Amino acid sequence: MEAHLYLSAWFVAALALLLLMLGSQTAGAAESHGQYFVYVGTRESGKTGIYVYRFHEDSGKITPLGLAAETASPFSLVASRNGRYLYVANIIEQFEGKASGSVTVFAIDRQTGKLALLNQVATRGTEPAYVSMDRTERFVLVANYGSGSLAVLPVRKDGGLGEVTAFVQHTGSSVDPKRQEGPHPHSFDVSPDNRFALAADLGVDKLFVYRFNSTTGLFSPAESPYVTVKPGSGPRHIDFSPNGRFVYLLCEMASTITVYSYNAASGALHDLQVVSALPKGFTGGNWAAEIKVASSGRFLYASNRGNDTIAVFAISPQKGTLTPIAYVPTQGKEPWMFAIDPDGSYLVAPNKDSDNIVVFRVHQKSGRLTPTGQVLNLHGPICVGFVAVH
Repeated sequence: MEAHLYLSAWFVAALALLLLMLGSQTAGAAESHGQYFVYVGTRESGKTGIYVYRFHEDSGKITPLGLAAETASPFSLVASRNGRYLYVANIIEQFEGKASGSVTVFAIDRQTGKLALLNQVATRGTEPAYVSMDRTERFVLVANYGSGSLAVLPVRKDGGLGEVTAFVQHTGSSVDPKRQEGPHPHSFDVSPDNRFALAADLGVDKLFVYRFNSTTGLFSPAESPYVTVKPGSGPRHIDFSPNGRFVYLLCEMASTITVYSYNAASGALHDLQVVSALPKGFTGGNWAAEIKVASSGRFLYASNRGNDTIAVFAISPQKGTLTPIAYVPTQGKEPWMFAIDPDGSYLVAPNKDSDNIVVFRVHQKSGRLTPTGQVLNLHGPICVGFVAVH
């Protein structure tokens, strides 16, 4: 009788645990199909600012909410994972009387999406074209495209930023006298394990690898401090595979993607493949802009300004190499820094020169993109980001 009661109690406890796990999974699924704010930066003279939209992930519907905040020449943005703060890189000529761009920090109103200014700090370099956060979210990383430098700024307890605490000035040049007369880092991202930071420099045709200290925010050259690409390629942005085994480098000027194997212990990169981001037969001018790996790790997307498409590639799970699938017209001109929603179901592409934003459905099995029919009018959209609404 005691054994029977013991087994019954064990069964009830196990059933309760199972129901709790199932409930947790259901809640997680409900959250993944929730609502998001979509923030879009505009950079045209006289109309600069951050605009906000409400995005319903279950239906893909996107609703304009208006101007979230005015800010000068936003070029790149990133949000904290908790959805409380937005960090924006401003390409301005001077800040506080010195030749420098800035990063502006906003607090996000979780109900309306409006942005409240927290503070604004100098980047110690000109034309900050890229802003990102380390995995601990204790530091913001900035690439100063104009003056050719990298900077790290500490995040304060209130979400604001302190002054630059780590800084590196790149040197050198490459073959294009107009665009590669000096260094022009175009991105600065940490590795999945937060131990390294990679900087793509368009001006010197190199992808730099730095050891990153997530306690101090300091960074220093890795054992293999950089890899080079074909002269005149112009490295712009990177993305890692979700498993951290591969790095994908998009080169703006050559419109190519280089696939590297990545050694997480040393940060070393070894090139595996170079593919064109353009369809065969295209002969016009093109400047590749953005690259994203799907959260599944099965597909890669890259935007083409000139060809005005999103290139879609399948990723080999074993080799990491790319096979082209499609080149999808963005229904506009000059698609810049697109974003994919956290669930991986939709892609939002801002077309800067045609003043519109287009929403695409991402097909999970094939990786292909299909327009949802939603085209939003906005003057000079350039960068976009999703923020979860809890």
